Amino acid sequence: MSVFTTLTLDEVRDWLRDFPIGEIVELRGIAAGITNTNYFVITDKTRYVLTIFEHNKLEELPYFVDLMTHLVKHGVPCPTPIADKNGLCLHVLKGKPALMVSCLKGCDIATPSTAQCTQVATALARMHVAGQSFVRKSHNQLGQDWRLATAEQVMLKISADEQKLLKSELDFQDKLDLGQLPHGVVHGDLFRDNVLFDEDKLGGFIDFYYACDDSLAYDVAIAVNDWCVRDDGSFDDEKLSAFLSAYQAVRPFTAAENASWHALLRSAALRFWLSRLFDFYYPAEGELTYVKDPNHFKHILQHRIEQQQQANK
Repeated sequence: MSVFTTLTLDEVRDWLRDFPIGEIVELRGIAAGITNTNYFVITDKTRYVLTIFEHNKLEELPYFVDLMTHLVKHGVPCPTPIADKNGLCLHVLKGKPALMVSCLKGCDIATPSTAQCTQVATALARMHVAGQSFVRKSHNQLGQDWRLATAEQVMLKISADEQKLLKSELDFQDKLDLGQLPHGVVHGDLFRDNVLFDEDKLGGFIDFYYACDDSLAYDVAIAVNDWCVRDDGSFDDEKLSAFLSAYQAVRPFTAAENASWHALLRSAALRFWLSRLFDFYYPAEGELTYVKDPNHFKHILQHRIEQQQQANK
């Protein structure tokens, strides 16, 4: 979440005139995140989150609205899209698609406990199960084609050693066949800054705008690469074990998922190393922006490669 499109309080009041949400008293930009513009819309009754989509077209967005609505109905803690008096959630603001959702209680946590990792894992598994009855499909826009295109853009900007690592990993990922893995709705970005805790209780998942249809275990790999790591990118074995045990108590891995687990961890690390490299070398302009260090996920990828090599001995 960031602010690339600047809004004033009067502009938002005018845009929200058909929403039954009470009197708007404050508009506050949200600096965390890197993709869309986000504001807190604070009324005399409660607060909401307003998102301006900087890259998506309007016709791409009903998937996310319908998905969040579906998950809320199935007891998954996530934001509820807010409709206007005509029942419409999606609108255009300053020439860009816009959506307002409910604001969940809590805040993100920098250093999760093992118990918090367990809560996240259980909720993620329940989300995957609930997603099985969601009929709409959305292709993962950050798959192999995106990896190759992004790698080409950043390749000449990184060091020779990094180029060697990137080329080797792209070749490894290109040879993988993950088609037999269970697929369904994935969050695609379930990092610590996209999960809220109200003290020690899980408040919910946010920022579903990378959600798509993909391998469910890949979504788990994305999560543990953030929730269960030490500062150097190595796994905290206690947290990793607790996370996987809690997840599989709800949705056990298949034999194919277990066999592909190390490769999925590498794939998840590569995805975020690439996206952070791109954001670092091609930063978007905005009023409040936040660019994350790409080296963090380079180190995670190196650890995952070493772990797979050790497991194969």
